[in-house]
Formats: sequence, structure tokens, C-alpha cells
Amino acid sequence: MSDRMSWCPWPPAWPLWLLLPALAACGEPDWREMTVTASAYNAVPGQTTAVDPDLAAWGDRLEPGMQVIAVSRDLLREGLVRGSQVRIEGLPGTWVVMDKMHARWRRKIDLFMGDDRRAVREWGIREVAIRWRPPPES
Repeated sequence: MSDRMSWCPWPPAWPLWLLLPALAACGEPDWREMTVTASAYNAVPGQTTAVDPDLAAWGDRLEPGMQVIAVSRDLLREGLVRGSQVRIEGLPGTWVVMDKMHARWRRKIDLFMGDDRRAVREWGIREVAIRWRPPPES
């Protein structure tokens, strides 16, 4: 029996339909959850660096349409690191951590909205539940 399967919690004689939830969990990284404050930002001077507003903190180039978030630095210690996949309450799809915020912020994410200033104003500041998992290992 492989290492991956050795920890899965079922005897081999169980009917398959009973095993589906356990099979889905085997080998999958655990999703973590927390509630954070969420604001939004544009890639424009004044909201990011004035020198190159499309350049994120880790050197990634941001483009409109990307589902990217910046995280407060305390969330890095919680495992929300560069490349983490994040699901945000009330928003479709999976977002990716590609930027980090100024050190003054705590328990906060910032949604990248490209150059859509209206979307940023409409989003405002909200408390949201997020779920994330670490990035795939290289």
C-alpha cells in the first residue's frame, strides 16, 4: 500500500459510495478558514508604488482581469503565502496571493481590481470569510 493511501480512514470492503468523502480528502491539502477585513485597490500611483504601479511586492506583473489579492504581513505567518489559492465569500472563483500590504495592516486582504476605480469604490471595506490552501510545492 502506498504512503498516500496508508492514512486514509476506511477498510477496503466498504461500498464505494460511502468512501467518496474520504477519497476526496486523501492527498489533498487542507483548506484553512478565517474572517478578514477586505478592501480593494487599483494599479495606479497613490494606491501602489508611484514608480511602477503594475509591479507587485514579489516582482509579479499585475494585469487587469487577474484575480489577485495582497495580504497583510501577519497573514503570511498564517500560511497565506505567495501563490496560495484563496476563495473569498461572495466572490466567484479562486484568487491568488501575489502581493503584500504595508506592515501597518493586520488581518486584512486587498483585492486587485485592475484599473476599475468604480469597482473599488463599490466594494468598499467588508468583513469576509476566506478559505485558502498553500501553493503547490515546487
